[in-house]
Parts: sequence; structure tokens; C-alpha cells
Amino acid sequence: MINKYLELYKRVGSNLRRERKDAKLTQIQLSKRTTKLDASKISDIENAKEDFMFSTLLELANGLGVDVENLIKP
Repeated sequence: MINKYLELYKRVGSNLRRERKDAKLTQIQLSKRTTKLDASKISDIENAKEDFMFSTLLELANGLGVDVENLIKP
């Protein structure tokens, strides 16, 4: 992960955690709503420890039933 983008990764992780908790889902439950993500990958994203592709954000947003903008907005 490139350090100059660390704040963006932290924001995405925080937004993901918030949306998941608002949906009353565990990381395991959310992982079952996606086609390619496991709970540990979701945890790494939420904690800004994992680099990810935009398609991963789309998959997470779909699993949460939210717009991808909810995951990237400040």
C-alpha cells in the first residue's frame, strides 16, 4: 500500500465498518453476501491494512445494498 493514499484507505475502511454495522452485519455475514471476499479480507480493508481494487468496493457496496459513494465519501 502506498503511504500517500493511507488516509483514503482509512476513510474507506471507516465508512465500510459504519455501513456494515448500520446494516447489523458481521464481517462473516457480509462476506457471504459477496462472491469473492472472506471475513479476513473485509477486516483488513476496514483496518486500512489491505490494498484493494475498485471492483472490490463495488462488490462490498452491493453486499451492503448501498451506493459505492457511501464507501468513499469523506
